[in-house]
Amino acid sequence: MGSHPPAGTGADPDAEFVALLTTPAGRRDPYPHYARIRAQLPVFRSSLGTWVVPRYAECQQVLRVPHFAKGSGDDGLARTRMARWGIPAEEAAEFAAFFARRQSMLTLDPPDHTRLRGLVARAFTPHTVEALRPAATALCDELLDDLAEAAGGGETVDVMHELAFPFPVTVIGELLGVPVADRSQFQSLVRSATSILEPTSSLDDLRSARIARVAMEGYFEALIAERRRAPRPDLLSELIAVSDGTDRLSQDEVVATAILLFAAGFETTTNLIGNGLLALLRHPDQLGRLRSSAAERGAMQRAVEELLRWDSPVQLDSRVASGDVVVAGQTISAGESVMTLIGSANRDPRRFHAPEVLDIGRDDGPPMSFGSGIHHCLGAALARMEGQVCFGRLLARFGQLELRDNGVFRDAITLRGLVHLRVGLQAA
Repeated sequence: MGSHPPAGTGADPDAEFVALLTTPAGRRDPYPHYARIRAQLPVFRSSLGTWVVPRYAECQQVLRVPHFAKGSGDDGLARTRMARWGIPAEEAAEFAAFFARRQSMLTLDPPDHTRLRGLVARAFTPHTVEALRPAATALCDELLDDLAEAAGGGETVDVMHELAFPFPVTVIGELLGVPVADRSQFQSLVRSATSILEPTSSLDDLRSARIARVAMEGYFEALIAERRRAPRPDLLSELIAVSDGTDRLSQDEVVATAILLFAAGFETTTNLIGNGLLALLRHPDQLGRLRSSAAERGAMQRAVEELLRWDSPVQLDSRVASGDVVVAGQTISAGESVMTLIGSANRDPRRFHAPEVLDIGRDDGPPMSFGSGIHHCLGAALARMEGQVCFGRLLARFGQLELRDNGVFRDAITLRGLVHLRVGLQAA
């Protein structure tokens, strides 16, 4: 998205926040709203029933301090949605019980979160991920061979369909041990399952999410049973066998962790590739700058960090106060929810120099795109490596990239990504 200077001091931050969440235009381009919200207040209570934090320092406080939890507290937005849907109390309780039984480390708090993450994290250390780079590069080159063939015929390629989804889903599929033929079904299942993360999700979304979750559980339960009979050199077999002394993952924990790792393993990176390529194509000076310096590994690393900052694949994250906490002079009471505007924090001029300028050489420190604190994305190193490989190989293989449309974004705000991105390619 382009540059949007903050409005004057008369902007109503709550009106901007409501428009951001509830209008298609706000979800399609949230950055003008972020700028106007951020210019007014560091924290405020919204009419939608949640506290809102739009600036980097306060977002970091909320995400890092132990007084804010992931747990199922008295979430104001959830109450508002239930009231809007008119959902019967019994059905509401049924949904709550269903999803509570299926929590992953993404939604858990210590000590459960600490235990689960400790058992799984060894598979995603920077050293482990770096060892995957040659294989990821080879997989990317195979996909680019198909793009080069299409480019030779002068065709327009939908990068989301041909590269942004198949590349990360292949990497995580190979790592986890999901068979090739089974991977494509998960794009629609994950979209359905994650639709409830959207603040404006509907009752139908909730019902679809449950159906999708049941389908994914059934799939991984069968695959886990197969791996128990015949282990393979893949992460799923490691999750089944993983232990720390006498501690092991239970069957439900293996299922929940496998779903989380597989879904998060491609969804975020798919959006990074799509959003990042669109940003580069809209800023040809930065595309040319990256092309000329792509051989320098540090240059590509900085560029991927900047693309993550510029149009983050994850825009929002929420917490619940476990006790009374003061944020920027405002007391947030125990049980109240807080929404951190990650996409806004990444454009905060208090943290980043000239944040409305895309600068692939920026070295202001990491953005907040992978969160912060104990819930910092476990697969951040993998996503970064995949982004570096994908953009590097794409520029090496194609001497010209031409934007053929403006890109079609999903009608979502929490997980921001494109449905289509049509690009003309000329092989180098």
